[in-house]
Amino acid sequence: MERRPQPDFLIIGAPKAGTTALHSALARHPQVFATTPKEPKYWLCDDAPPPHWRGPGDKHSQQEWVWRRQDYDRLFAAAPEHAVRGESTPFYLWSTSAQRRIAQELPEVKLIAVVRDPIDRAYSNWMHLWCDGLEPVADFPTAFRLQDRRADDGWAPFWRYRELGLYGRQLDHLYGLVGEDRVLVVRYRDIVDEPAATVDRACRFLGIEQGHVDHIPKDNHRTYVEPGWRPKVLGPVIRGGAWLGQFAPPEVWRRSYPPLLRQLSGPGSHHRPRLRPEQREQLLPAFAEDIELLTKVSGQDFSDWLSTASRGSFQERARLAENLSEPA
Repeated sequence: MERRPQPDFLIIGAPKAGTTALHSALARHPQVFATTPKEPKYWLCDDAPPPHWRGPGDKHSQQEWVWRRQDYDRLFAAAPEHAVRGESTPFYLWSTSAQRRIAQELPEVKLIAVVRDPIDRAYSNWMHLWCDGLEPVADFPTAFRLQDRRADDGWAPFWRYRELGLYGRQLDHLYGLVGEDRVLVVRYRDIVDEPAATVDRACRFLGIEQGHVDHIPKDNHRTYVEPGWRPKVLGPVIRGGAWLGQFAPPEVWRRSYPPLLRQLSGPGSHHRPRLRPEQREQLLPAFAEDIELLTKVSGQDFSDWLSTASRGSFQERARLAENLSEPA
């Protein structure tokens, strides 16, 4: 009997938590078929166009959402007969409506949730948008405090620095819809610190052979943009161009965007600052209660996230892991 072209697994979140890296690693497995694009976002919609988000760059990015079921099914049509098929849209974990649709329409699908220290995740999220020229606020704690106002103004989910990191609440809702045996919770630190073991763990969960993938590609990395005249002058140009991009095919903005980003970042590479302990201490109350809930619903201990110490970027953690693995 021919299989319907649909996913056997979904990497459901969270944004800026290593989902791209894990997707890329699994895509290299001979028994896995991973979609292109990586993030169709189909289950965020309901066979209807996506909401009209109004944040910087939101309308342009929505051009690439796959919201028609026939287009979504077509993403899996080329999968080999016995391949395990999957896609990775990291906003599914955040969206309760997406969770409900997935539970109803894909009763056997397996779900992988990648979670990262929520403050580090939020900082990486802000850094991504700032270095892309879309975030107009140069100070992360200030931008963090603007989340609710921006949500009320119709900015897209990627701007919700706090909400996207409330994994306890998100998983608690998900477990009310699907059995816990269908959900694998993976820590970001394990993707970086123990890549081969983490991929093998995901393979066991998916019921495919282990040992085929021994490393995980580095995650998305952007050149840091220092506050100053460049973002003040070029930021509005980029945000205006992204708004105009909604009226042209996506490839037009894809060609125009890189030269603007190079101008924005300027010559050379700039040190990407870490959050200071006092900044983390100010932000911890926004997540402390949810971290306790996550520990309860997942059965894993996440109390280390209550520390004021930053865990560092993917590159910093990867370098540390490499140094520790080198023989003395």
